[in-house]
Parts: sequence; structure tokens; C-alpha cells
Amino acid sequence: MTESASNEGGGGERVIAGRYRLLGPLGRGGMGMVWRARDEVLGREVAVKEVRAPAGMDAAEVDRMYRRLEREAWAAARVSHRGVVTVYDVATEDGRPWIVMEIVRGLSLAEVMEGDGPLTPQRTAHIGEQVLAALRSAHEAGVLHRDVKPGNVLIANDGRVVLGDFGIASLEGASAITMTGEVVGSPEFLAPERALGREPGPESDLWSLGVTLYAAVEGVSPFRKDTPVATLRAVVDEGFPPPLRAGPLAPVLEGLLVKAPEERLPAAEATRMLRIIGAGGTVRASGGPVSGPAAGPALGSGSGSPGSTAQHGYGRPTPPMPMPAQTPASSPAAPYGSPPPAGSRQNRAGLVLTGGIVVLLAVLAVLGWLLLKERGTGDGPEDGPTVTPSVTQSDSPSPAPSPSASPSPSPSPSPSATPPPIITVSAVQAVRDTYRGTCPPAAAEAPAFTATVAVDRTPAVVEYRWVTRSGVTSGPGWQSVTYPAGGPGSVRLDHTELTHYADATFEDAVRLEVRAPAEAASAWLEFSVTCGEETPTGGASSPGTSGPTGSPSPKPGPTVSP
Repeated sequence: MTESASNEGGGGERVIAGRYRLLGPLGRGGMGMVWRARDEVLGREVAVKEVRAPAGMDAAEVDRMYRRLEREAWAAARVSHRGVVTVYDVATEDGRPWIVMEIVRGLSLAEVMEGDGPLTPQRTAHIGEQVLAALRSAHEAGVLHRDVKPGNVLIANDGRVVLGDFGIASLEGASAITMTGEVVGSPEFLAPERALGREPGPESDLWSLGVTLYAAVEGVSPFRKDTPVATLRAVVDEGFPPPLRAGPLAPVLEGLLVKAPEERLPAAEATRMLRIIGAGGTVRASGGPVSGPAAGPALGSGSGSPGSTAQHGYGRPTPPMPMPAQTPASSPAAPYGSPPPAGSRQNRAGLVLTGGIVVLLAVLAVLGWLLLKERGTGDGPEDGPTVTPSVTQSDSPSPAPSPSASPSPSPSPSPSATPPPIITVSAVQAVRDTYRGTCPPAAAEAPAFTATVAVDRTPAVVEYRWVTRSGVTSGPGWQSVTYPAGGPGSVRLDHTELTHYADATFEDAVRLEVRAPAEAASAWLEFSVTCGEETPTGGASSPGTSGPTGSPSPKPGPTVSP
């Protein structure tokens, strides 16, 4: 039991604001304690954040801090997103605010990392995409988080990735590093501008997300040192160690961990890159998608790697932000990947190679012109200009160009094909993930799922299906949904899974897949169906059925609600 729990008698006898009965501690943060509590009015369990002022503050500062906490907690309550812990109430007890929040059952990302070790790049990208979606929703509501770290990222039992401590962490601000004798919060996750006491913005949360993802995929925090002061100086002055396990995630890490906030990877582009990587793909150095596994060596932060900051443009090395006490000029911080002498040699080698290529192309152009001129003055069927047809993929060969075809003196270039719309799969969640009862389950009680599929422009036609990990599903297979011109750019797709074992438990996972006009896939959502005595329909089912069966009733297709 923690010290706070001991002082409060375990919390079991205390009722906050005459309504919230404390049942036991859930955890301790930099500015207080989180309790499991019961709302006696609504009869539900909640989490209650008890906030205590740091030591060393006078009464006036404490009062201002508590008032600011109340305002920002109510501001956080405006954030409506499934990836954000919902704030229900702000109660006052003993002159201090107590924040009443949704209780999320599951493990924090820090606990998952402690138990499983470093995560795979794909899993890290999937978690990062959901955290970033929560941050973008908060930023749109004018709320900054200011304490994004693995301990505040919750992996719920229902599969959700939830970002906690909204509004509360935003109190720490500059006081987190200026209070005498202590540091409130986690210095290793602070953005450089916050470490320097400057006004933070949404880009500061993006930096903290980058540090969190680095720690998740690499297994180590990139800026952690022996003391808080040394950690803060590393955040401001030093580059991060080249990632060794990040693979396709390296360009995202490099883009988010740029010292200057105005040059950081934008949130929209980071979301797109994380979505591609989370679905099992890779991104080019420029951020463009590449289908299938990454080719070549693993991406790192050196200037020679395909995903380096020097090539993809978002994380180009920038001079370190100056600390109030300047470091000696004789020991400047090194840029992110490589020491300056090696970089200079690489730059000179690149210039020489580029010059050689330019000369070679010029020679080839002259030779080609002379060859065409010689052929144009001969006799026979080869007289006249040569026409080179464009080649397109087709099941039947294209006819050869007519020898008498005479191109116009100034041929206009053929129009380039319009790129396919960008597909976004979001808000994927289980409406119901368990069923227990007689089988076949009714559609209104069976496991049900929903997802939102958006396109960046209309008109468009998207082909999709709901598929289970086992391959056995009651879904109808591939379907299509049309986005009319001028209509909404997103639709919600629903699915009810009726597959089950007779007199047993069927456990599986389902996800949404898109194959056209571009490939995309959601995360897997676990579900289970536990059957008792199955209701006979057209003949009794044998208790010894060895495989899962779909419902004998007609299988409804997904409902599309624009």
C-alpha cells in the first residue's frame, strides 16, 4: 500500500463530495494519486484523480494552481474521442480539486513494454496512430496534453488505445522544471521548447509521441540520463541514438524528433505514415507508400539510409536549440545521425556522382540525336520519324503503330493517370465482443463491430470486406460502397458476426479490409461466442461439432450509414 493510501485508511471509508466512495489506489503520478472509486449516485465505478500541490509552493501559488487545474479539467471534458479518457466531473474536497474520470481496465504501454520487451514496428505504429488520433482531437478542441509517455498510454482490455491524464498534465508547464529541488513529470519526454521554458503548442505533444514510440520499438528511452538536469540538456542539445529495431518506423521517429517545432513532421502526414506501417506496409523516404515488406537494409537515422532525415525531408538535422547556459563552442552537439567529417565526405561524393550522371546523360542525348538524324536521311520503309508507343498493362497486346502515322509537329503529352483516393480506416471498435447463451445467437446480441472508412475526395467506390483471423465468417465477402460526388467523404460500416461452435466457446478476431481503390486494413478485434444448448433450427445440432458454423438464418450484409 502506498503512503497516501495508508494515510487515508486505504480510501475505503472516504467519500468525496458526498458521492464518490474511494475503494483503493490505482496508481500514483507526478502530481497526485489515482483512486478506484464508486459513484454512489449512478452506481458505477470511476477513477478519481487526487491532485496534491508539489512541495515548496506558497498558499497563493497553490490556490492559482488548483483553480487552473479545474479550468483545464473542464476543458479536457470537451474532448470527445474514444481514444481519450472521459472526464465526468470535477469535485472539490478539502479545498482541492478531485477529477472524476472514466475507469479504463487494461495495462499501460509502460507495463506492456516491461512484460513483453520492445514492440514490433507494426504494433508500435498501430498504437501510435491511435494515440495521434486522440491528440489531434484534443488539439482541435484547444487542449494540449503535455505529458505523453508510455505510462499515460493505456491498452484497454477491449482493444482500445486510450490516452489518459488530459488536462491534468497541462498544469505542469514551466513549473515542472523550475521548482526548487524537484522535477514534476518526466523530463525525458519533454519537448526542447518546453525544456527551455517556452510556450508549448501541438508540436510539443508530437515530440513526446515520437519519444514514446522510440522507447516502445527500441526498448530504451532516447534521451534518458542519470539526472534530470542531464536529461533536459540531452533533450535540448543532443541527437537521439540511431534506431536499430525501428525498420520502416524510422522516418516517422526522425520526423517527430526534430528540435525546431516548426520543422517537425505534421500530424496529418504522421497519421498517414503510421497507418501504412501499422497495416504492414512501408513508406518511402519521401513519405510515399510502398506495398509489401521493406526492401534493403533496415532504416536508420544515418544519412546513408533510405529513411534518413537527409532524404525524407521532415527530420533534416537542425542546429540544437540554445540552452540559457551555453555549452562551450569547442564541443557543439552533433547532428542526428553521423559526425560532420563523414557527412562532408558523403556530400562531396554525392556531388561527384551527380556531375558524372549529368555528363553521361548529355552524351547519350547527343548520340541519340545523331542516330535519329542518320536514319531520317535513308531510303526505304525506315524513312521518317520513329514513333514510340506508350506501354500500358493489358491482357491483350497493343496494335503496332501504323507506318504512315504522322505525329503532329508539337505533340502534347498524354495526361497522367489520376492517383487513387487515399483510404482511411478509423473508429474501429467492438460494439459487443462477447456472447453467452443459446445458439445461434440473435443478431441483436451477437458480437458486432463498426468502422469508419473515409476517402480524401469524391466520387469514389471502395471495395471492402469483414474477415476473421480463422477465415470462417458469416460475412458476405467482398462488397462495395459508393461515395457520390459532392457527398460525404466517410461512411460507417457495421458487421455482426454469427459464427459459433455448438455447445462450446468460439474465439476469433475480426477486422475490416479494403482492396480498392487502395489497400488498407484495420486492427484485429477479438471476440468470443459461448454457446449453451443450441436452439434446433431445421434439425438439432450435434454436441460434437468440430468446427465453427455460421447461423442458419439469412446472413445480413453490413449496413452502410453515411
